[in-house]
Amino acid sequence: MLNFRVLLSQIGLAVVLLGLWEYLTAIGYLSASLYGVPSGIATRAWEMMLSGELWQHTWVTTVEAVIGFAIGSAMGSFVGLALWLHEPTARCLRPFIVAINGVPKIAFAPLIIVWFGIGMEAKIAIAAILTFIVSLITTYNGTLETDKDLLKLMRSLGASRVQTWLKVVVPAGTPWMLSALRLNVGFALIGAVVGEYISSQEGLGYVVYYSGVLYDLNGVWVGIFALMVVALLMDYLVTLFERMVRW
Repeated sequence: MLNFRVLLSQIGLAVVLLGLWEYLTAIGYLSASLYGVPSGIATRAWEMMLSGELWQHTWVTTVEAVIGFAIGSAMGSFVGLALWLHEPTARCLRPFIVAINGVPKIAFAPLIIVWFGIGMEAKIAIAAILTFIVSLITTYNGTLETDKDLLKLMRSLGASRVQTWLKVVVPAGTPWMLSALRLNVGFALIGAVVGEYISSQEGLGYVVYYSGVLYDLNGVWVGIFALMVVALLMDYLVTLFERMVRW
């Protein structure tokens, strides 16, 4: 019952905000040519859905983001957990990880386009790189927060470092890994959209960019709202995965 009330409140808030936007545009307080208008956005979205254009662009961006998300998150989480096994290696790699993390990953996009071409592979690669570094750093920091008493207990019982890693460190790092997944939903979409901005003829990033070039603000908002829907669906899947793993 509580969840239903929350859902109604969320829908009500969205309706109020859109209604206020429509009203302010209708009375001339906001310019439709500068900010768009909800009724115009709905009309543009309906046209794009009827033509199949919106579905195609949404599918392309979703595939790019999901695959990049899965590859980057899985590899980053594994490397983050594995670094605990050999502390000298972790110390050696730390400055390189910090340096790469400090560089805006978007700066790598032109290089990736050159290496992978202008197809879907390049967008997946950009999304994977963004999510990889987030998962790596977050998961590795989580392993460092492992209960020291449990580690001492495992050593006193004669457990090897690998056994300690499997029995204690990996479970301790799992909540951190799951936290990184939520962050990576946004980063994966950023990677896909940035790649589409740079070089693409399909995808929601292309829709937003091309509509902006034509000063079609309603089209821009259609792309943005579609990205929001994709983000919500990905976040919901992450929530389901969290429940399964925690169980």
